[in-house]
Amino acid sequence: MTKVDQTETPNNCSKLSGVGLKIGIVFSRFNNLITSQLLKGAEKTLIDAGVNKQDITIVDVPGALEIPYAAQSLVGSGNFDALITIGCVIRGETSHYEIVANQTVEGINRVSLDNRIPITFGVLTTENVEQAIARSGGDKGNLGIEAALAAIELAGLTKRLSPFN
Repeated sequence: MTKVDQTETPNNCSKLSGVGLKIGIVFSRFNNLITSQLLKGAEKTLIDAGVNKQDITIVDVPGALEIPYAAQSLVGSGNFDALITIGCVIRGETSHYEIVANQTVEGINRVSLDNRIPITFGVLTTENVEQAIARSGGDKGNLGIEAALAAIELAGLTKRLSPFN
């Protein structure tokens, strides 16, 4: 049995290195108060991990439903080791929330699996604005940071697994 080195784990994030990685970020402008904080967290985390600023491409889209399309377009360029998706869907008074959240998740997963590229999920799905604020730099952390760390880790894992594919 072949063992893949798993030394780069989320519990030991200081060992994650983004040196040499090219990362794309798809950023939804809807709920910009929230998504701009997620984007700042993701971008700072990538740079702090050694990703060159010029190797980070940010594409903005109107809302969460447009994220999978933009991700597919970035993947098609062949220029990225991983993508990060940033968005925020807040429950309202109608079933629109479930539709947007479910279709966004499904689309992002499909693009990732169909194209064999890591795409991390930095899309908040919350009950209210307060929860979104808490998870975009408030007392519950910043999902953008978590998505960036996951992108670095999965890009490294993908490179280590490439001989097996």
